[in-house]
Amino acid sequence: MRRSATVLAVAALALGGYGAADVYDVVPGILTRDRPTPLPAPATPGPTPTPVALPTAAAAIPVLAALADDAPVPSTAALKKVLDAAVADPALGPSVGVSIRDAATGKELYARGADAPRVIASAQKILAAVAISSELDPRARMTTEVRMVAPGELVLVAGGDTLLAREAGDPDATAGRVGLRDLAEQVAAAVGEEPVERWTVRLDLTYAAGPGYPDTPTYPTGWAPGDVAAGFTQTVAMIGLADERPKPYEPSPMDPAASVLDAFVGELQRAIPDATVTADDIPDLRATPAPTEATVVARGESAAYRDVLAEALDTSDNALTENLARQAALQAGRDGSFADNAAFVVDTLKAKGYDLTGTTLLDTSGLTRGQTSTAALLSQVTAEALAGKLPGLQDVIARLPVAGLDGTLFDRFRTEPANAAAGVARAKTGTLTGISSLVGTTVDADERELTFVIVADQVPASSGTLAARAALDRFVATLTACGCR
Repeated sequence: MRRSATVLAVAALALGGYGAADVYDVVPGILTRDRPTPLPAPATPGPTPTPVALPTAAAAIPVLAALADDAPVPSTAALKKVLDAAVADPALGPSVGVSIRDAATGKELYARGADAPRVIASAQKILAAVAISSELDPRARMTTEVRMVAPGELVLVAGGDTLLAREAGDPDATAGRVGLRDLAEQVAAAVGEEPVERWTVRLDLTYAAGPGYPDTPTYPTGWAPGDVAAGFTQTVAMIGLADERPKPYEPSPMDPAASVLDAFVGELQRAIPDATVTADDIPDLRATPAPTEATVVARGESAAYRDVLAEALDTSDNALTENLARQAALQAGRDGSFADNAAFVVDTLKAKGYDLTGTTLLDTSGLTRGQTSTAALLSQVTAEALAGKLPGLQDVIARLPVAGLDGTLFDRFRTEPANAAAGVARAKTGTLTGISSLVGTTVDADERELTFVIVADQVPASSGTLAARAALDRFVATLTACGCR
């Protein structure tokens, strides 16, 4: 049975909502895009598309079927015969880089312009993920604490988690696992009948704060301030609320920590109704570590780093990727600046023996202009991750969004002929104005798992992003439907 038929999603997943702008991939929200892209000109009408049927709860199978060890490997000649035409799709423009590999052996089976440097947009997060997963223990968790310095004096200590729940947390979730209400109730239980009528809470933001805190830049210099202000990304912090992640034209607060403190004070007031709870929030206090001897009265642990990294890739979250990269870089002894975090990724890749010819990284998320890499590098990294040669990344790559079902592929691969890959392919998207890319895995008609990278970096303005996106989907569907022996 084809592995694709065993998708874990149910129909409810497909019916869940992202904003319409994200669904149609025409703005750079955290879910699908990196930077504003004008709507393309209307395309020439074509045949009426046929929607693909989504799986139902009854049809969903909870265990993935194993792929056959003896599934035939596609031949280069056969792949060339079908893929050359797909690569030549006018909607992709004249500059396209492609690399197809056999997942089991890592052998490259088909390539077109794979070594040429190109802007790869958010697909760059996969390169950052190599360094992040190599340095941070994938099973470790970020800790948010509340410490009591003296009766009535509390410190909320950031520990890197920007996915806090405003109220109660969900122990089975990645975004929202730790809840501020849970922390407040822990505090109330710890202080018991303490006869304190007034409580003050301050922040300790010294964890992974970056060089020169509190004067550290809040996002890479290559990011356009307008993108942050419009909700296409957000400032990079070490504490934040999951429900304040940015959405197009619904920007996040410029000071996520202040929102967390305000929400926590409210929850603490709820938990200790007979006392008065206030915030004491000034820059000097934020930059003052909580005393080591202070009593820990509440503590919450985030989802494991591997889950948070998967979330960053699944939703193409720029700020979350930069957050994790800084934590990893500082742990590796780097200075934690945005520029050095990018250099940390480059140095990690070099140390692992990758050829970085044509690769220039200025941030870790892919949002800054002027960055390049190659389809060849992305292809090699993806194949080696799946083969277990990058063990910290193997699980993350295996959890990329599923075509037509979730994450940044939620509303893609829904119509013929692209629906041949629905529920089969998994991929990381990348989009900037004039650039569209997909990096991921699929299973062909002969049950052979393949990796693919396709990057179009001169998308014609006349047809635009939506047409390029559809062409990429058709390319992956062609690969998926082909036995190509």
